[in-house]
Amino acid sequence: MPIDAAQALGAEPRTGEIAWDHKDVQLYHLGVGAGIPATGPDELRYTLESRLHVLPSFATVAGAGSPGVIGGLSMPGVDVDLARVLHGGQALTLHRPIPAQGAATATSRIAAVYDKVKAAVLVMRTEVTDADGPLWTNDAQIFVRGEGGWGGDRGPSTRPEPPTGEPDRTVERPIREDQALLYRLSGDWNPLHADPEFAKLAGFERPILHGLCTYGITLKSVVDTLLGGDVNRVRSYATRFAGVVYPGETLRIRMWRQDSPAVAPAAPRPAIRVAVSAVDRDDAPVLADTVVEHT
Repeated sequence: MPIDAAQALGAEPRTGEIAWDHKDVQLYHLGVGAGIPATGPDELRYTLESRLHVLPSFATVAGAGSPGVIGGLSMPGVDVDLARVLHGGQALTLHRPIPAQGAATATSRIAAVYDKVKAAVLVMRTEVTDADGPLWTNDAQIFVRGEGGWGGDRGPSTRPEPPTGEPDRTVERPIREDQALLYRLSGDWNPLHADPEFAKLAGFERPILHGLCTYGITLKSVVDTLLGGDVNRVRSYATRFAGVVYPGETLRIRMWRQDSPAVAPAAPRPAIRVAVSAVDRDDAPVLADTVVEHT
């Protein structure tokens, strides 16, 4: 069996040093659509080093990309074909605001392996700590087609109830034709997002946008519209990748405010529920079960 759940779960965590500076943060921000309009005061906080605020989703690429999907596939007990792999979901917990320049220790392990019969799901957890203590925790859910069916744990089956009523805010965000090429410079070199031949092998008509790029674009939209532009209000951010985005399409991002928590019931916070779809394909779902907890 290409995935040995016991070996993957029992493997020693991998620890490495990561570092980043303002150039990495600015490149990431450009990769998720910041800088339009180029001289807009609200955009300069993402692009100008003297005013720089760090969008929390930068945690997914800090230090040239946390292990995430690609790292999870190199862990002991995991030997799968990259063309069968999809990023199924992402959950981020912020312990403190992310500095524009920093150095930290990242510790990664396979936290869970689920048997979905026709697929396997790996949860790759990365905990990042600097000299002052914990900074953030990332959980990447890795969906591997054709690797289930060994009779293992099916995993959690509960999902948040979908938001109801009219959204509090709806915005549309066009995706540039070269968005994936720009975003991948932050560390995700999966050829699925650049190589047409590889994309066809994976079952797509052409290269697709990184799910984590959509993840960042969405969080920026939430911060800019419902959180007053204050990146430090974000406490956690979780989503399920429900569909693909092709560069050149337009995202429709719907947002609902809610008072009760959906991600961390033990630490109640207000939250924003989000649904993202592709305008060009009859509102085909892109992100689902999406929750931003905030102060």
